[in-house]
Amino acid sequence: MKIAKSSKLRPLIAAALSGLLLAACATAPTVYRAQMGSPNDIGYSEYRLEAGRYRVTFQGGPGAPQAKVADYALLRAAELALRDGYDWFRIADRSTSASGYDRGPRMSVGGGSASFGRHTSVGLGLGTSFNLGPGPAFSQSIEVVFGKGPTPRDRDAYDAREIVKTVGYGRGRV
Repeated sequence: MKIAKSSKLRPLIAAALSGLLLAACATAPTVYRAQMGSPNDIGYSEYRLEAGRYRVTFQGGPGAPQAKVADYALLRAAELALRDGYDWFRIADRSTSASGYDRGPRMSVGGGSASFGRHTSVGLGLGTSFNLGPGPAFSQSIEVVFGKGPTPRDRDAYDAREIVKTVGYGRGRV
């Protein structure tokens, strides 16, 4: 009777362990917030370069769309501009980086041979792999310069209030 119980429990234990492993692989969603510690943590950070000039970085989580990460960097820049009494900001420099990126499926072929006295053997192998992860984690870093008055008619100039209204309104999980 103990053997029958043990054999019935094994599939349940295996299923439970598989579920725990999958849960451990799950990633936290990207939310708009300040980074909570390490520089690779999800969220924004800023560094004041001089009066009216900041470097703002937003680190997204794995799988967060690059556009959303860029929007969150803009949102933080707009919040800083308004907090410091400015009306608009211009992006003086920007950079985007991705980590954990795998370019997709791969295929490999391998072969080998061995000799054992009068006998020879040959082997051939074929293997494939696929990235089943959530995708890359993007980080957007922008250097912004703040200004007062009407927003310049420039491709890289943004009205801080409009950014807070449009991007800030749609904040949420990614």
